[in-house]
Amino acid sequence: MQSSSELFPVALISAELRGDLSEDVYLLKPNNSPDCTVELALTRLGLAGAEGERGVPVVLLHGSFSNRRFWYSPKGIGLGAYLARAGFDVWIAEMRGHGLSPRNESYRSNNVAQYVRYDLPAVTDFIFEQSGQAAHWIGHSLGGVILAAALGGGFLDESRARSAALFGSQISRIYWPLKLPPVEWGARLLLRAFPYLSGRRLKRGPEDEPIGLAQETLRWLGLFGRFGDREQDWWTGLTQVRLPILAVGAVADHQDPAWACRKLLEQCSAAPTQFLLLGKSNGFSSDFGHIEMLVSKEAQREVWPLTEYWLQHLQLPAGFSEEAASVGG
Repeated sequence: MQSSSELFPVALISAELRGDLSEDVYLLKPNNSPDCTVELALTRLGLAGAEGERGVPVVLLHGSFSNRRFWYSPKGIGLGAYLARAGFDVWIAEMRGHGLSPRNESYRSNNVAQYVRYDLPAVTDFIFEQSGQAAHWIGHSLGGVILAAALGGGFLDESRARSAALFGSQISRIYWPLKLPPVEWGARLLLRAFPYLSGRRLKRGPEDEPIGLAQETLRWLGLFGRFGDREQDWWTGLTQVRLPILAVGAVADHQDPAWACRKLLEQCSAAPTQFLLLGKSNGFSSDFGHIEMLVSKEAQREVWPLTEYWLQHLQLPAGFSEEAASVGG
């Protein structure tokens, strides 16, 4: 693998013009985890012809059963493309085995603990090497959970992050049956029969998810579970985070309800925080859902400009400050 980095082997596998945008796709081989076959795809978007004048970097993390196309469609539509056109230096990371990131040898065992301990630091260091600036970070659903875990575990801090925005991300929704040990044990036993969960079969998205991720989630949701791994309590670590954080919930999001998204934000008690509720009661044209909060014509008109405003000012416009005032510092 050729290298465009002094950190570890990196290959530029694609460099294209997509209309008014430039698209560079890198494949990183960090060699920093027990599985030496891990390779991570990282797409960089910018304005065509202005590659030497890139703005502040923004990193986008997709959710479960998803890939970079959540942020950037083949037709050049999406929050990633929108922010690139607004002058930001946009980076879209794809987790192990998702999108252009090949499946690693231990794909079945992949989980959030590995993402935050090994993969995000590699992505962070490479982006900092290329841009020379700390980045804004945006995660949707599981992407936001990964971002929260990295913050709570100390794998991402003010030296590499300007802010964090969590869209539809939570870890507080309770599934009471899983609090019963026999039910949890039965679920663990059932999961052992599968190498992965099929996003297409489950009608959840275009990608699969490794069974290790599902097993990890069971540990979090169990009777004595906590948001963390065997070494760290990420939930407690969130109280030490100090960079600005925006959490976004949607009224019609039944998968990751707004109250749970708010609870995750409230745990960041030392950070400047704001909460945005996407619904008619807060002046929006509709009650947004889990996907629609970022991928819909309504989101394009109403949510994307607010996201850009947040990145530029690290606060919401005055008309939305009342909803945000009840949360955080």
